[in-house]
Amino acid sequence: MAASNHISNVAIVGAGGNSGRVMTEALLKTGKHIVTAITRVDSQTKLPEGVLVKRVDYDKTNTLVDALSGQDAMVITLAGNAPPDTEMKLINAAGEVGVPWILPSEWAPDTANEALVNDVFIFQSKVSIRKAISDLGKSSYIAVSTGFWYEYMLAIPATFGIDFAKRTVVLFDEGQTKVSVSTLPQVGRVVAALLSLPISSHGSACLQHYKDQVVYVNSFTVSQIDMLESACRVTGTKLDDWTITKEPSHERYASGVEQIKDGKRIGFAKMMATRVFYPDGCGDTEHNKGTLNGVLGLPKEDLDEATQAAVERARTVPNWAEEGS
Repeated sequence: MAASNHISNVAIVGAGGNSGRVMTEALLKTGKHIVTAITRVDSQTKLPEGVLVKRVDYDKTNTLVDALSGQDAMVITLAGNAPPDTEMKLINAAGEVGVPWILPSEWAPDTANEALVNDVFIFQSKVSIRKAISDLGKSSYIAVSTGFWYEYMLAIPATFGIDFAKRTVVLFDEGQTKVSVSTLPQVGRVVAALLSLPISSHGSACLQHYKDQVVYVNSFTVSQIDMLESACRVTGTKLDDWTITKEPSHERYASGVEQIKDGKRIGFAKMMATRVFYPDGCGDTEHNKGTLNGVLGLPKEDLDEATQAAVERARTVPNWAEEGS
């Protein structure tokens, strides 16, 4: 465990995933952390170079306890299709060996917003996990709200409404509602900077200041119009080159809910994303909640570079939320 006022040993669950990989690489880059990847015994996922590896069987608690023994912090990044009890198994094991700090599998829009959580069922488990950590009383949590991952979500037409291949856009309402989003590299920097803060301090930022809280970070706070204008710059097109339609956000959300009932994955993408674009301000955490960007020393990023990454991703990565699916 931490012998000083800083975290040294960090366990990451999901180190080979979209966000877990960039978190792991950013932590290793600091030179301040020994990073252990917690991975399933049968996993074939390639992990970042430089991590220690602990293989676990989630049905055998002793393997989790052994893997987490001596860790100062546990960072959890779970895929959406992970078994629903996975995170609680990790939290209970962390409590058993006294892991002081947990960054739960948050990495989302504002799950401290009750109305948003009520409307997006996948966010409800995040609230339950925070409560479970507090009720267990063995570890402290810091839940990091990043907003949606910009280049990941922009590449999926059903989420942000922009289809690069077809050059079509569906604006929710008038397309002017701004939401706070983060790039994946920024998410990595957030974790590295946060876990590099002192544990306690009398005069400066420290982990104790954020104990058992939801904290907010972002790369940009942008509207669909901002995204479309960036897409035009990146692709060398004009607005007239795109077919633009509009759909009331409440109607799009409702249609997504109905598609979910029919077993269509596109409905989930539409429901989840569109709700954050409601004009109630729930998606704009930068201005409504404030961010830790300054405290963590996060850099200003270039929107067009991030949009270019989304264009590349749309071209090369299969779309899990295609129309009809």
